[in-house]
Amino acid sequence: MRAAILEGAGRARVIEAPIPEPGAGQVRIRLEGCGVCASNLTPWAGPAWMQYPTAPGDLGHEGWGVVDALGDGVDGLAVGDRVAALSYKSYAEYDVAEATNVVKLPAALAGQPFPGEPLGCAFNIFRRSDIQAGQTVAIVGVGFLGAILTRLASQAGARVIGISRRGYSLDLARRMGAAETIAMDDHNGIIAQVKDLTGGAFCERVVEAVGKQWPLDLAGELTGERGRMIVAGYHQDGPRQVNMWLWNWRGLDVINAHERDPKVYMQGIREAVDAVASGRLDPSSLYTHRFPLERLGEALDATRDRPDGFLKALVTF
Repeated sequence: MRAAILEGAGRARVIEAPIPEPGAGQVRIRLEGCGVCASNLTPWAGPAWMQYPTAPGDLGHEGWGVVDALGDGVDGLAVGDRVAALSYKSYAEYDVAEATNVVKLPAALAGQPFPGEPLGCAFNIFRRSDIQAGQTVAIVGVGFLGAILTRLASQAGARVIGISRRGYSLDLARRMGAAETIAMDDHNGIIAQVKDLTGGAFCERVVEAVGKQWPLDLAGELTGERGRMIVAGYHQDGPRQVNMWLWNWRGLDVINAHERDPKVYMQGIREAVDAVASGRLDPSSLYTHRFPLERLGEALDATRDRPDGFLKALVTF
């Protein structure tokens, strides 16, 4: 099979590798595609702790495709089933996954890309956020994840304020249901605008979906007394400082919405499958850039550099 490896910082190459065999309780998937995750950007940048070359297909964890082989003891799945999977070497034509980490895709999703892990992540974050009708919710950072959360929060009856640095993202936030949008360009100016929009009370819920220090600081400032601040951004570039005085004074609940339990991951993916299949969520416009496997390096660069109009890159086979 063809599989991508990282040879070093900023260097990807496609090699020929053996097709993996599923073990007991596993399935093999002939992949149709894999989403590109921002968590790949640190290995792509070449930190000192990174070891190269990576294993074939490594870092790809947003794959979908068709089951083409079953290991011993697998029930409920069959060769030919189209699925989304939580697996970890999906920058390749084939990958294996635990059968418990595979979700069938219904006929309503035929032909559609379905990067299950990030879609499921959005639904898990939404569940942890406990967003209710009538609340004011600020989404700090309207990329792929922030756009889906904007849609889910607005559908739940919340008043959503979308905050992002790019004009494209602010337009997207409005299309996804945001009642107001604010350019993310001036810290104190944003605080003043949200204070004005909320009559001085700020927001019952604030979702930080960027993964950087400034948006985290801003999210705390926008969360009202006894509100809930949800950390959805992936903070992978070192420690963070927090304004503990503010968090104490306002009595904030701070939720780290990242999951590590595969069962919780799968719950989110199943919820995403149901939402997209029913038409409640249409993520198709969020997949803005597609690349063949041989151009994985370009896909990673685009994910890092975020050219105009960029939200989510897919590698397709």
